[in-house]
Amino acid sequence: MKIAVPLESDPVEARVALTPETAKRFVGLGAEVVVQKGAGALSRFPDEAYEKAGAKLAKDAKATLSGADVVLKVRRPNADELKLIKKGTLVVATMDPFGHEDDVKAMAEAGITAVTMDFMPRITRAQVMDVLSSQANLAGYQAVIDAAELFDRAMPMMMTAAGTVSAAKVFVMGAGVAGLQAIATAKRLGAIVSATDVRPAAKEQVESLGGRFVAVEDEEFKEAETAGGYAKEMSDDYKKKQAELVASHIAKQDIVITTALIPGRPAPKLVTKDMLASMQPGSIVIDLAVERGGNVEGSVAGEVATVGDVKVAGYLNVPGRIAATASLLYAKNLYAFVETLIDKEAKALAVDWEDELVKATVLTRDGSIVHPAFAG
Repeated sequence: MKIAVPLESDPVEARVALTPETAKRFVGLGAEVVVQKGAGALSRFPDEAYEKAGAKLAKDAKATLSGADVVLKVRRPNADELKLIKKGTLVVATMDPFGHEDDVKAMAEAGITAVTMDFMPRITRAQVMDVLSSQANLAGYQAVIDAAELFDRAMPMMMTAAGTVSAAKVFVMGAGVAGLQAIATAKRLGAIVSATDVRPAAKEQVESLGGRFVAVEDEEFKEAETAGGYAKEMSDDYKKKQAELVASHIAKQDIVITTALIPGRPAPKLVTKDMLASMQPGSIVIDLAVERGGNVEGSVAGEVATVGDVKVAGYLNVPGRIAATASLLYAKNLYAFVETLIDKEAKALAVDWEDELVKATVLTRDGSIVHPAFAG
């Protein structure tokens, strides 16, 4: 059983799918682990650390992927990588399939078994495998750090002999995993924090972290959550009322962090240019949804745009901005899942295709697209 980990091909990706720690664990399960030279360098994992853990080093992607039974990646394989992976190989990554249906089709045509960690069910046994949560948590933290860097003032209130410095006002839009961590981090830095979300359960979570909850709390709001814990699409009437409340609130904020995503759909627009124009000069907006079209009008993927007197940051791959920590958690997520697919006695792959975790995450198999969200 060969487990291969190539160097990520995307130039904005600094993370790696395997750490020396998880490499050692896989070797302990009887696997031959092969890592491409330099794969962990940007996450502070040198080649020597992988060798010490029992992994072998390969000079390039071709040598790494040749004959692999399992390929671990951060992002889905590109066309060049697919040519190097044998048919039937289990490829585990965050495939980000929505909006990339052609890439899903290409993986099916290549004959690989593509497993997307993005679709891991949010159930108790899969918590340790939840890459969306582990990475979103870090994105929320990093968003506040990025905001603090761009903000040319102090975050906490400071009382000095020369006078008092007011605390920065931070507004977090979307109180999911990323938003909650952003609230907690901003509070640690001494900011006055408020937050909004369309899910009723978020109010208690926001307040438990010391934030003030901002929302139109009508009857529709009370029903605004799916059974899976995700936000529902709201009516136009509710959106209008919420937008009016938010607009008046944003005008008083120094920093706004937006985190709102709807699975399988473009990110909802939450902050208009008129709202940005109402903010004080030098205010900062961090758009964590920029890769899905953005929550902020005027945000630009990969850039810090200036809209009027406000800076709008649209950083790409925010978890990858703290790659060492992000890789540490991501690799543990992958190990926790992949080890359930291995027969410990035979020291070989033994995938139970009827397992609920497997059924939920397998996109392609035996040359076909098998996931119900994409098949047909």
